[in-house]
Amino acid sequence: MASGETRLVVQRFSIDELEDAAVRVLAGFGAPPDLAELTARSLAQSNLLGHDSHGIIRLLQYAAWVRDGQIRVTARPEQARRLGATALVDGNWGFGQPTARMATDTAIELAAANGVGAVAVARCNHIGRLGEYVTRMADAGCIGLALCNSGPVVAPAGGTRRTFGTNPFAWAAPRAGAVPLVLDFSTAGIAEGKVQVAMAQGERLPDGMIIDRNGAPSTRPQDLYDGGALLPFGGHKGSGLCLMIELVGGLLTGMGTAPMPDYAGGNGTLFIALSIERFTPLDAFAEGAAAFASRVTQSQDGGVEPDVFLPGQVEQQVAAERSVTGVPVPDATRRDITELAESIGVDLGRLALHRLGRTLESGS
Repeated sequence: MASGETRLVVQRFSIDELEDAAVRVLAGFGAPPDLAELTARSLAQSNLLGHDSHGIIRLLQYAAWVRDGQIRVTARPEQARRLGATALVDGNWGFGQPTARMATDTAIELAAANGVGAVAVARCNHIGRLGEYVTRMADAGCIGLALCNSGPVVAPAGGTRRTFGTNPFAWAAPRAGAVPLVLDFSTAGIAEGKVQVAMAQGERLPDGMIIDRNGAPSTRPQDLYDGGALLPFGGHKGSGLCLMIELVGGLLTGMGTAPMPDYAGGNGTLFIALSIERFTPLDAFAEGAAAFASRVTQSQDGGVEPDVFLPGQVEQQVAAERSVTGVPVPDATRRDITELAESIGVDLGRLALHRLGRTLESGS
């Protein structure tokens, strides 16, 4: 390493270690074992797939919500209403992942019975990565769609005030011989959780992602938390998607839209499952999807190294690597989670022990 070069040490942990640490913290909050395990698995899987913004770093946010009563740690979701091909799941302000899992499975059941299942979710906290749920639908032979609104942090195109949530949208479809194709993205240029990760790692953001409190472009993550705002992707197109997801995720579920006084917080979410068999044979669809996906990846001139990526392909590559090398956890994140655990009398085991983490030096 050259003189004066910064030595970056990244602690790496197995997916089981991260899940175990998350279970311990969630149980320390008072969550029942089954709810703690389901929520922890969702967080750890996000880390495995490379979506660290929806991984164990969220424990810090959940802790604040537990303290202020936003999350009711023992609450369980329930079906509040079911009629025809539709249902409403009430999260009762518990952890969002168990609520989203119930809504997903309900949508699959409704699709099996009716060809389509649409499930709205109300009184629900942060549900994690939408891709998790639409993948579950695709694995059940459905095309899965999901969208949700969230707290105001995105300025509309041409605006400077926080008005929309990051409002993600996801869908998935099965294909033969491979994992489902999964598209999952925030309608902001960058997810707020990724700003948290960049700040924890001491990194700058790409241009065009945020503005500061004065409406000036910025690449400093801290400017978002000092009164700035995220920007929608694609200018007016992303802004329009943000707006429509506010209407569907916010008003259809009764959760309210982000900038309005009656916004209840959390994620107003809609899940839709389409039974492929009700439209066309599932095998034919899956085989056609696989053939089409293969053609897409070959859409370059001969002799060029392929760099056309399918939706979800990068995540699968990251998961394969991290399954072997471990999941990197920035020291700042590990330290903050360790301090949180200690404050509630929880021993994190290996995650808390800096000396046991496997290290990767920059440039190695």
